Amino acid sequence: MAQHIAQKLRLTVALLGTITRKDLAAAFRSVNPNTAFDLGRADKWLQGRAQPRQLGVYDDWSKLLKLEQPGAWIAESDLPSFTAAICARHGIDRAELERRAGAHFEASPGHEERSPGLAVAGAYACYSRALSPYYRGQFIRGSLSIEAGPGAHGLTAAYREALPTGQLLLGGVMTLAKRGLYAHLKEAGGDAQFFLCLFPHSRPGGALGGYMCGTTIIGPEPQPSLTRILMVRLRNPAPQAWGGYLPPDGSIAADLASLGVTVEQPEAVDRQLAQFLAGDSDGGASQIPPAEFRAILDVFDRHWLSHSG
Repeated sequence: MAQHIAQKLRLTVALLGTITRKDLAAAFRSVNPNTAFDLGRADKWLQGRAQPRQLGVYDDWSKLLKLEQPGAWIAESDLPSFTAAICARHGIDRAELERRAGAHFEASPGHEERSPGLAVAGAYACYSRALSPYYRGQFIRGSLSIEAGPGAHGLTAAYREALPTGQLLLGGVMTLAKRGLYAHLKEAGGDAQFFLCLFPHSRPGGALGGYMCGTTIIGPEPQPSLTRILMVRLRNPAPQAWGGYLPPDGSIAADLASLGVTVEQPEAVDRQLAQFLAGDSDGGASQIPPAEFRAILDVFDRHWLSHSG
């Protein structure tokens, strides 16, 4: 089954240096004058709203990229494998190719209006309070991957934690709405479930934040739990083995630096993040003051912008 077609097309555009849909169509015609690449539907393909149904399009795509793999592989491969293959074939650094793809899409007129969900897509390092009573008072690190799916607002999310009992992986649909971001995540092959309720996404999107609700995974009995969660955007996905509980004396700022996110005044940022994640309660509903989250968003938005381009 074809997957990640929009992202693969954008990487192809970045590799070829094409500017418009017409340029991309011309590139396909250069390898097959009778290609089934449909200029009229290319915009929807790039937005993730549809995907080519003719296998010949993928065969031409493979020729265009000069890959040894057949067209069916392009359609069915996961995104990391596809990216690695074209980077190896053309001798380009993966981070550089992804940067070009992002820059090209940002420069496309009206891109945000056509598919706002694409602005949220990416890799995130997540920090929240440990739900397990055995790790009371500690923070736990998780990784989140958000990918654009079918439709203008279609998103899929995959959340991972490296626990002492093994890897915990949950996935599901993320909904982008005017009043917030929502995701219902379910464990693959298990019964664990988390629900995310986050602040609305804003540009440039250096961080996401809000609440995560679920039951304890490690403990004598499952307990319904609620914790604040902060998700810091990464330029490259965190290693699969990364994550787990942060030592009581651990620094979140230093932990982020190990993932390529280096902020100014790390000690002050540590205090700010610890206060945000700890939260407080006045006896009413658990709610995060918008100004408190905006102060953190400002830190990571500035970092994201200062390292763009």
